[in-house]
Amino acid sequence: MAYDKYTSPLSERYASAEMQYIFSPEKKFRTWRKLWIALAEAEHELGLNITEEQIAELKAHAEDINFDVAKEREALVRHDVMSHVYAYGVQCPNAKGIIHLGATSCYVGDNTDIIVMTEALKLVRKKLINVLAELAKFAEKEKAQPTLAFTHFQPAQPTTVGKRATLWMMELKLDLDDLDYVIDSMALLGSKGTTGTQASFLELFDGDHEKVRELDRKIAKKMGFSSCFPVSGQTYSRKTDTRVVNVLAGIAASAHKFSNDIRLLQHLKEVEEPFEKNQIGSSAMAYKRNPMRSERIASLCRYVMVDALNPAITSATQWFERTLDDSANKRLSVPEAFLAIDGILDLYLNVVDGLVVYPKVIEKHMMAELPFMATENIMMDAVKAGGDRQELHEKIRQLSMEAGKNVKVEGKDNNLLELIAADPAFNLSLDELKALMEPSRYVGRSKEQVEEFLKEVINPILEENKDLLGIKAEIKV
Repeated sequence: MAYDKYTSPLSERYASAEMQYIFSPEKKFRTWRKLWIALAEAEHELGLNITEEQIAELKAHAEDINFDVAKEREALVRHDVMSHVYAYGVQCPNAKGIIHLGATSCYVGDNTDIIVMTEALKLVRKKLINVLAELAKFAEKEKAQPTLAFTHFQPAQPTTVGKRATLWMMELKLDLDDLDYVIDSMALLGSKGTTGTQASFLELFDGDHEKVRELDRKIAKKMGFSSCFPVSGQTYSRKTDTRVVNVLAGIAASAHKFSNDIRLLQHLKEVEEPFEKNQIGSSAMAYKRNPMRSERIASLCRYVMVDALNPAITSATQWFERTLDDSANKRLSVPEAFLAIDGILDLYLNVVDGLVVYPKVIEKHMMAELPFMATENIMMDAVKAGGDRQELHEKIRQLSMEAGKNVKVEGKDNNLLELIAADPAFNLSLDELKALMEPSRYVGRSKEQVEEFLKEVINPILEENKDLLGIKAEIKV
């Protein structure tokens, strides 16, 4: 590692080696060579004067890229594509005259961008599926564990720990829907020429329009795509980058929400993210167990959500058939969005895999609030015992305010049950009231909703994608 120059934290600390390779120079330049081979093969198949021997020579040197030659040439001509055309030609003297025939730089540049983004989207999808799988295990395990639910971060009605996890899963399921749509709609630029008119290829094929159209179809098939853009300028529409990074920003928003909830739960000491044996929570306070992984998720998520503005603004400001003010921005904004979301999903997977639930703390918090939440049931039982509903409602209101004052002003325990038992209007003993304080009576259909959601929504997704399951996240720091 070089300590005397800037290195991206996305590479050094957060993104996986697999995602980093997808956006590496080696991956890019190897894809360029595959595209040049696909172009030569398609042109040969459509009758141009390109021999099988030339194609074989190109294939023989598809992987052993002479980077040093290309770098030296680029220093001279200041053009990366032509430098690699030259370097490829040095290795393939018989084929050098037909490399890149009829194409512009965007033939390799833009088609490679589409190929790389599609591969990266599929890796994101794989990790998202695995996060769903871990959350499904957690939801199933905790489906019946009552816990306080909050609105406005104020105690509301009880839910279960597993039901809360389904809320995180539901958002990721929506992200998966968007992700699948974007992946399915990815198309290559194809061979469109300088302004997208395919004029150079029409010239090569002596005015045969159908052969020019077939060239696009052949290139797409050879590169593993079902189609090319039907129309374009010199580049594919930068709207594609916007759609791609927007779906990543959507995943980031969902992950951020999850990380917020875990950080709040860890403050309450109800649920904690994994904390390793030798992990240090604070340089000053040795006792601390900070939710550092969830905080890192939140931090990276904000980066991705804001980064989504870059492709949108770039798309909006393109001039006519092509300007080059997109290039420097794309080189940063698109790869970094993927590297960041890759790190986010690894952290998400790691946190869910090691979540620790503390039922006794959850119960303590629940029982401190449950008397207030049970007042409607208490009132109904008192009415059954002969009480007046309207009178009892007013009494419960007054007693609740007194109990609330005891808790918030005096710092005492909630004594609402004792106050109700002491009031003859309710005709209920303290033991009878305490019998109503079973949290599971108040969680509604939480357990059943978890079971139904897993069975009807999540498990079919996991079964359909079972070949993707089983990955473990490696966290560097």
